[in-house]
Amino acid sequence: MEKNFVNFNKVGIIGCGFVGAASAFSLMQSGLFREMVLIDSDQARAEGEALDISHGIPFAKPMEIYAGNYDDLKDAGLIIITAGANQKPGETRLDLVKKNIAIFKSIIPEIVKRDFKGILLIVANPVDILTSVALKLSGYAPNRVFGSGTVLDTARLKYNLGQHLNVDSRSVHAFIIGEHGDSEIAAWSCANVSGIKLDKFCEMRGHFNHQEATQRIAEEVKNSAYEIIARKKATYYGIAMSVKRICEAIVRDEKSILPISALMNGEYGISGVALSLPAIVTSDGVETHVPLQLNEQEVAALKKSADTLKKILEENKI
Repeated sequence: MEKNFVNFNKVGIIGCGFVGAASAFSLMQSGLFREMVLIDSDQARAEGEALDISHGIPFAKPMEIYAGNYDDLKDAGLIIITAGANQKPGETRLDLVKKNIAIFKSIIPEIVKRDFKGILLIVANPVDILTSVALKLSGYAPNRVFGSGTVLDTARLKYNLGQHLNVDSRSVHAFIIGEHGDSEIAAWSCANVSGIKLDKFCEMRGHFNHQEATQRIAEEVKNSAYEIIARKKATYYGIAMSVKRICEAIVRDEKSILPISALMNGEYGISGVALSLPAIVTSDGVETHVPLQLNEQEVAALKKSADTLKKILEENKI
């Protein structure tokens, strides 16, 4: 039997809906990969997306994009799972649990059968729950299975703070942690702008009502997806860019610190559940969590977020 190897020039995407297709388009533009396999329960949809995206290759870097099956994934360095029911107006991410757990029970065993050796990146929602599900169903080491977590939420926070302060959002350093969802936490105690504490920088820019501003911005970030879904029925561009950023960290072995959703192992007294904290991301996956100096209120909120996720896992016997 031929021994499988990890080929980081090759990526597979399972699920060719809005998020999967947008992620595939973003990755095609990135030049990170030489080969991309698209898989969907609707084979014609996967074929159509592969053909459409392939027509942009003359403006990017040479690569092969095609609709395939699970056998085509066995030597991929990275599999991205976006497959799942869409969040509808009025639904929370946690409302999707039962439908998407059932979908994962059909996907993960097929990957395992192929003796896949690479990294599983979970993007489908609720991402923290489904990361825990993927870990259990696959039996893979925790460093190899993680979710996109609050990478997008953190980008939204940085964008909103940049707008509030009229400064480049890339100079804003702040994290959303916990659940990618309604119990997420803005870690304000650690936030800064190019090394200057957030409160001081706000005052430099003429903003003095810190509590009102931080509460408003945190709510705007938390409700971003609901606002977008109410207007255009889905969100996909922001998460596609987040997927590209995570893939860069993996493929280039960047050792970047990103707030991905990974299994907790005693950090802040939390274990046995996947949620988002900053972590060092390498070509081996999650190297280690990076401890933030959170205040007591933030730690309590993080534990509450973990308890919310644990309850869902227990209710679904995960």
